[in-house]
Order: sequence, then C-alpha cells, then structure tokens
Amino acid sequence: MPNKELINKLAKLAVLVGANVQKGQEVVIRTTTETKELAREIAEEAYLAGARKVNVQWSDDYVSKSSLKHMTVSDLESISPWLIDQYHEYVNAGACFISITSPIPGLNGDVDPIKAQKSGIALNKAVGFFREHLMGNKAQWTIVAAPNAVWAKQVFPKLSEEDAVEALWNAIFDASRVTLENNPIKDWEEHNAVLLKHNKVLNNYNFKHLHFKNNLGTDLIVELVKDHVWAGGGEHATNGAYFNPNIPTEETFTMPYKWGTRGKVFATKPLNYQGKLIDNFWLEFKDGKVVDYDAKQEKSALDNLLDTDEGSRYIGEIALISHVSPISNTNILFLNTLFDENASCHMALGRAYPMNVKNGVNTPISELEKIGYNNSLVHSDFMFGSEDMEITGLTHDGKEIKVFEKGNFVI
Repeated sequence: MPNKELINKLAKLAVLVGANVQKGQEVVIRTTTETKELAREIAEEAYLAGARKVNVQWSDDYVSKSSLKHMTVSDLESISPWLIDQYHEYVNAGACFISITSPIPGLNGDVDPIKAQKSGIALNKAVGFFREHLMGNKAQWTIVAAPNAVWAKQVFPKLSEEDAVEALWNAIFDASRVTLENNPIKDWEEHNAVLLKHNKVLNNYNFKHLHFKNNLGTDLIVELVKDHVWAGGGEHATNGAYFNPNIPTEETFTMPYKWGTRGKVFATKPLNYQGKLIDNFWLEFKDGKVVDYDAKQEKSALDNLLDTDEGSRYIGEIALISHVSPISNTNILFLNTLFDENASCHMALGRAYPMNVKNGVNTPISELEKIGYNNSLVHSDFMFGSEDMEITGLTHDGKEIKVFEKGNFVI
C-alpha cells in the first residue's frame, strides 16, 4: 500500500499549489474509479482549504470501452443535454478543476477507431465552450496522477503487480517533488521561480523561429507567432489566482505560427491516444500542415488524430525541456503524456493556448486565428526531444542563437 502521508502531501499539493482552491469556491474533481484513495484525500483537503462544495465526476475506462464496443455510432454521437448543462453550471459557478489521470495504456486496442474518433469529436464539440474556458485560464485547473495495476505492470513489467503499483506510486511522488522529508509547497515555489527565469530569457530573445535537429532525422523549423509569450510552471487565472496546471511540470512552452512549421520530426516516445499506443512515428510539415506521416504501431489511431478536423494537422504548442531533468533522469517510460512530455521537448497537434500570445486571454478566438492561432477540437502532445537535440533560434534581426546543445539549455 502507498504511504498515507505521501498521498496526503500529494493531495494537499494538488489543492493548494495545483488548483489553488480559493475560500468559498466550488471544486470539481474529475477522475476514474482507479483513483479513489487520492480522490478522497483531495476532496478532504479541498474542504480544509475552504471549498464551498466539492463535486466528483467519476468515470470508468472499462465501462467506456464497453460503450464504444456496443453502442451505435449514432448513439455515441448523441450527447445528453444534462451533461452539457452540468459543464455550463460549473463554468457559471466559477468552479476550479482537479483532474486525476490513471490511464490504462492499450485498453482500447481492439476498439473500432472510427467509433472512438466520432465519439470524441461529438463530445468535444458539445462541450467546446468548457475547453475554451480552461485553455483560456478563465478558471484554475490542474492534473495529477495515481497508478493502477495495469498501468503499473506496463511501466514495470518485471515486478509483481503489488510491487509495480508501489514502484509507480514512488515514481509519481518523486516526479511531483513529494517526499517524506520535504515541504512540497515550498519546493514548488522554488521550482516555479526557475521556470520563470527560462521564460524570461526566451521572451527577451523574441525569436522569429526555432530550428530543431538531431541524428534520428528530425530537421524542423517552427516559426513562432508574432508577440508570442513563453510560459511554464505557474499561471494566473483571470480571477487572479496563481495555479499550476500540471503536477509534475518541467516545460517552458509557447505558440507556433499556424502556417510556419516546415520539415520532418521523429517522435522519441509513444503517444497514448484514445487508449491506443502510437509508436515509432514521424510527421512531415509544409506551410504548417502535416503533409506526410507514418507509424509502425497503431497508424490508424494516428490517422484518426490527424483527421479530427482542419486544425489537427497543425501544431498549437512547442515546448522546450532539457534532456537532463528529474523525470528524464529516471529513465522510466511512463506511457502517460503528463510525465513523458516533461522528460522531453514536445509539441502538440491541435489547439493552441491563448495565454501564449500577448493579451490572448482577453481576445476572441476568431481574432486570434487571424494572427496564426491554431484552433482545433484536439490538443495532443507528443515527444521528440533527445540527448543530441540541437536547437538554434533566429531573432528578428537575423541573429542565430544557440538555445540547446546536446539536448540541454545553453542560454
């Protein structure tokens, strides 16, 4: 069994640093049936922090799989009005959101990918206002993780199920900067300060584009949107509360110019998308759009991701992370984007974050699209960083600045 004190520390971190629950605020915990221990602790800590009301949205990946297998496409695309009303109610109440991820990688490997795609598109369209609400930082939100036996055995296949779960708990605690000896809240204050320094240096350079190269074959230029803003670590919601969207996080990220990515990129870690593990894949871009691609594993899932809508073939985020970093140094492949993206430079296919351009959170999406903001129903991160990654930034006055050498920051 995981250490009770460590679970309590992680729960408190999620409430006080992750979502930064305000007194009198409503809290929504979104999670699966795999995570009840942590969910209960988070609910208790939220009330102790002064939450007015805590709602828990439970889901179950096995039930979801059964629905995908047995329901018709028409029924899967029919979203109940009460579900949409529920999200409207949360938004109108000014609630904050704490998600607990506990994936079961590969669970949907035998599910019809078309049904999964159409179901996901229908839901995303129905509650698109909610995604826009969160990605525009109109409320505090955060994501933390808890293990389950299937996930743990995939991460640690040589261990018994019990030992694998304990090992994954320990890996999650370590990556989240939670130990028996430390004060996680203080450590996160210091960690945020380091990330803010990275953001400041990159913002001062105001690069026109970044050029990525490694020996795997990545040779990619990513143009950045005018007046882009590098962010990472803590952020301010529009209500003034300072929160951390991801626990853990090591990234500093910004907004690409929608039509300015060109070249080829090779993924360095698998992408878990809709319960399918896409692996050994590459993408080729021209004028910002994916024009060619391939994958040795679950290519059909990659097909569906890229064909979600017009924006899913363009990128909405580019993130920099040194190869020498706490999560990368564990040499653990978590099979979970929350962790694996923080071990490697990554980019996201799909929707961009409005905060990554000056005055973006106060600008209508339709206006942001005119300056190169990518809008989409999806936002799927994949990792392409490596120990030999070289990154060169080009300034607007034509100067080339080395940003990364041998996989690490040098500025």
